[in-house]
Amino acid sequence: MTRLAIAIDKHRCIGCNTCALACKMQNNVPDGMLWNRVLTEDCELFDGAVGQYPNLSRSYLPIACQHCENAACLRACPTGATYRDDKGRVEIDYDKCIGCRMCMAACPYNARAFNWNEPSRSTGFSYGDARVPERGKGIMEKCTLCKERTDEGDEPMCVHCCPADARIFGDLDDPDSEISKLRREQTAHVLLEDMGTRPQVFYVN
Repeated sequence: MTRLAIAIDKHRCIGCNTCALACKMQNNVPDGMLWNRVLTEDCELFDGAVGQYPNLSRSYLPIACQHCENAACLRACPTGATYRDDKGRVEIDYDKCIGCRMCMAACPYNARAFNWNEPSRSTGFSYGDARVPERGKGIMEKCTLCKERTDEGDEPMCVHCCPADARIFGDLDDPDSEISKLRREQTAHVLLEDMGTRPQVFYVN
C-alpha cells in the first residue's frame, strides 16, 4: 500500500507563495485560478497582521486539496469522475467530469476550481509539464499531488521549490519515511478534523 501525503511546517512557512506559483506553472493552471493558495490566518487581508501595533503577529496557512481518505467530493460526484487512486491521491478523470460542481460544493476546504469559460493564459500559450492533461470549459480541476511527477518518484513541484523547506512529502505507509517519522514524533493536526474526512495533508505548528 502507498499513501502519499504532504506535511506543512507552519513555523517555517514565510508566505512567499512560491508553492502556489510553482504549482501553477507545473500544471498549466489558467489565469485567475490557483490550485494551491497561501492564506493569512485570522485576517481578511492578504499579508495582513493580527493585533495592534507594536504587538502584531502573522501566520500563514497554505491550502490545497487535502487528498482525504474519506473524501466528501468523491461521495458527491455522480459520474465517478472523482476517484482515489492506488497511491492515496484524490484525482479527477476529466473525460468523465460533467461540470455539475457537486464535488466543489461538497469539499469543506474550498479546494477546487471550475473553468467557467475557456481557459486563458496571459502568455498566449500553455506552459509547464507537457504530460499534464489540458482542461477545458466546464471542467473541474484541483491539486493532483503533481501526479505526473509523483508517478515517476519525484516530489510535487510545491515541495521541490519551497525555499524554506516548509513542505515534506512522502509515503505514510512507509514507517521509515521522513513524513511518517514527522507525524509520529511531532504534534501535527489536520484541518476540520471534526468533518471526518481524514486528510492526507497535515500541519505542524
